[in-house]
Amino acid sequence: MDDLLTLQKLIDNAQKIVFFGGAGVSTESGIKDFRSKDGLYNQKYDYPPEVYLSRSFFNEHPELFFKFYKDKLNCLNAEPNICHKYLVKLENEGKLKAIITQNIDGLHEKAGSKKVLLLHGTIYKNYCMKCHKSYEAKDIFEKEGIPRCSCGGIIKPDVVLYEENLDEDVVRKAIEAIEDCDLLIVAGTSLVVYPAASFINYYRGDQLVIINKDVTPYDRKANLVINDKLGNVFSKLK
Repeated sequence: MDDLLTLQKLIDNAQKIVFFGGAGVSTESGIKDFRSKDGLYNQKYDYPPEVYLSRSFFNEHPELFFKFYKDKLNCLNAEPNICHKYLVKLENEGKLKAIITQNIDGLHEKAGSKKVLLLHGTIYKNYCMKCHKSYEAKDIFEKEGIPRCSCGGIIKPDVVLYEENLDEDVVRKAIEAIEDCDLLIVAGTSLVVYPAASFINYYRGDQLVIINKDVTPYDRKANLVINDKLGNVFSKLK
């Protein structure tokens, strides 16, 4: 309880909050993460998830890529949870300056957040690799086999696959937001995926909070570490 009181005080006193979130933000919306004991990495497939979700696998085995993608990453029916909603509240109060997310599920936007930086893209944007025509998520998830454009090109989800670079403009904005904030809340991420995890090193302030079920490599740098589910934490904040 003392940790929650400390967190509430930090939020109350902050004017420029940045929230950096990972898969743990969305697990209570029914979306599986990657690295927990029930996550995708601990399920049995013909290949590891990072192979299925790599650019080379996409190029060489598009039919298997889309089978995995549509089976495991379809979260169109997921709804925002208490964490997403609390961040909307902070943004509406003028306290939250940016959400930096590694998630591709679109739940922050679905909840009503406007200042969202998508490090790994989103399932809601898709484009033809041949003519660059845009498509909606349902054009991927509701079609059998490899989704194709009217021109015949493959429709690729606008998500960052393994072996692909992050969008430079998004990276720049994320780093600028972290450098300028007076409270950095890192939540629901193991902080082992690079380069995203290294962004924390750009924080210049002295109010770093890490909220995660398990320990992270950056815990020693934090002023406050809370090892708990995000729902348990954010449901008690005001």
